[in-house]
Amino acid sequence: MSERCPVPADGVHATTEVTATVNGRAVRRTVPIHYRLIDLVREELKLTGNKEGCGAGECGTCSMFVDGKLVKSCLTPVQKVNGCSVETVDDLDRDAGMTVLQRAFHKCGASQCGYCIPGMVMAATATLRENPQADLEQIKEGLGGNICRCTGYQKILDAVELARDVINGSQPASALDEAATTSFIGHSARRLDAPGKVTGAIKYAADEWRPNMLHMQVLRSPHPHARIVRLDLSRARALAGVEAVISCDDVPGIDNFGVFIEDQPIMARGVVRYVGEAVAAVAAETVDIAKAALRLIEIDYEVLEGVFDPELAMQDGAPQLHHFAAGNVCKHTKIRKGDVEAGFKDADIVVEETYQTAAIEHAYLEPEAGLAYVEADGCVTVESPSQNITHHRHMLAKVLGRPINKVRMIMSTVGGGFGGKEDMIYQGMLALAAIKTRRPVRYVFTREESFVASAKRHPFKIRYTMGLKKDGRITATKMVMVSDGGAYAMSTPGVMNKSAILGPGPYAIPNVWVDSIGVYTNNTPSGAMRAFGAFQSEFATEAHLDLCAEKLGLDPVALRMTNLMRDGATTHTRQQLDRVLAVECLEAAIKAAGWDAGVPYRQGQGQAPRSDLGGEGNRAPCTLGASLAPQCVTEDIAVPAK
Repeated sequence: MSERCPVPADGVHATTEVTATVNGRAVRRTVPIHYRLIDLVREELKLTGNKEGCGAGECGTCSMFVDGKLVKSCLTPVQKVNGCSVETVDDLDRDAGMTVLQRAFHKCGASQCGYCIPGMVMAATATLRENPQADLEQIKEGLGGNICRCTGYQKILDAVELARDVINGSQPASALDEAATTSFIGHSARRLDAPGKVTGAIKYAADEWRPNMLHMQVLRSPHPHARIVRLDLSRARALAGVEAVISCDDVPGIDNFGVFIEDQPIMARGVVRYVGEAVAAVAAETVDIAKAALRLIEIDYEVLEGVFDPELAMQDGAPQLHHFAAGNVCKHTKIRKGDVEAGFKDADIVVEETYQTAAIEHAYLEPEAGLAYVEADGCVTVESPSQNITHHRHMLAKVLGRPINKVRMIMSTVGGGFGGKEDMIYQGMLALAAIKTRRPVRYVFTREESFVASAKRHPFKIRYTMGLKKDGRITATKMVMVSDGGAYAMSTPGVMNKSAILGPGPYAIPNVWVDSIGVYTNNTPSGAMRAFGAFQSEFATEAHLDLCAEKLGLDPVALRMTNLMRDGATTHTRQQLDRVLAVECLEAAIKAAGWDAGVPYRQGQGQAPRSDLGGEGNRAPCTLGASLAPQCVTEDIAVPAK
């Protein structure tokens, strides 16, 4: 829950009594005075169908009906529903299975991660209740307060239109049925988990509840780089309702983990390296008591000089974040093929430019959450939307100093990830707290906390040099890419590898030079995100090809067609390709876009396929000789265990 009012020193708020009708049932509860409708429904009544995604009324996942009117329940004070009738997605079907609208969502494949769908269903229901004849623009307007990060909205709009037509009788109810087929290949198949998602029945990590459960809150660093001089947890531990306060001193095993490089502690050990790094965690009877305990933790920092630009971080004299990474270099991947300098000399034109991409927040609608508990046989279990549970399990076993058969990771339903939930940033704290207290412990991030603490897409700065002949043939490419990896490695080594391997694109280039360098800084760590580094490097390549085409006076499509790999090509990393469909793919795009109307490229005309890559047509084998065989080098950093 987002911070909405000051937390009393003891974490115990004044209370208020609420009487309402929720899903047709009379409800009377005494709850903290700061509760919102979403808190009453989810935390008190345990109706978890509607979700909290932002706590600010922006995403719409919490949408409910109050006296028949659609409201954002995260913005509705609980006192406002006294004497009102509340309707949530949990009972929208009145025990009939699924409503017509929910069946339409199922039919049209309108749910992916599913986290937004309960709120989307409520908004769509309100739209059709108010206007059963709503056209597409009116449907869009009705859903305007709801966000989806997965579907692209089209299938959601299709579902609402289908439901409208079935309700109005312009389509039969059978339109909601699944088409009979003897094979799923080539046919639209319904998702097995869709009914649970469209009804809100499926459970995400924040929906999980166990008897005797505790709630976790985390103290995070306000400084990007500082030494922890003093950390006193005694006052926090003494607060009534607090069951455990943990720090790095409570780690029983090897406090050093990471997907590629083991450089990260569960909580800061001696030094904080970015704003938002976890320093200590509290497990208490309520979230409010845990927050109050955080305010009682006494901590003194010695602020250190930080470094926030990866190029400056590599310079002599820059602050060093990790003892094993000279020059703050986390990973340097190299590709060397042919003689790039000779290729530039052979070119008629050499084009240089610098490209930059930004750090990007994944903005999945489900904030990070998890539940940990110790089972009867002593096995520590963590349920979380981890996208890498096998690796997390092995890392956690080492951190906890337990055999692998005594550590269990369960991947809860993932409410959007896009790679952002591959890294283990809070599961270790949960496990430690569960071991300490012998009680289940739940931790749910606020949206603000997710922004601060989670990994982002790697920002890149790419210096690009390309040599070309006047007819568009590329003679040489040089890419020097420097990326901000942030305070810890996380997925940086893998991202550097992929950005280098795929960076030059699907083009047959005789001379290639690539440096992909991931650098430690005091910024928020960078991690996995869709395309895993290829997005950044290939963006630069395709942008550069457009620039080169402009300078040469060539059609940009023709320039690409001239240089695309054909059957039998050898990649920049010495991989022999048999069948290559790049030409056919581009031709299909040309046709679909109508690009071949009035531009220089025609099949067999204008910029013809390269003779050294194709002979006749587009499918002849590539004749790149052994003299062009690449030399691929990667430099890996071995990090000793602490």
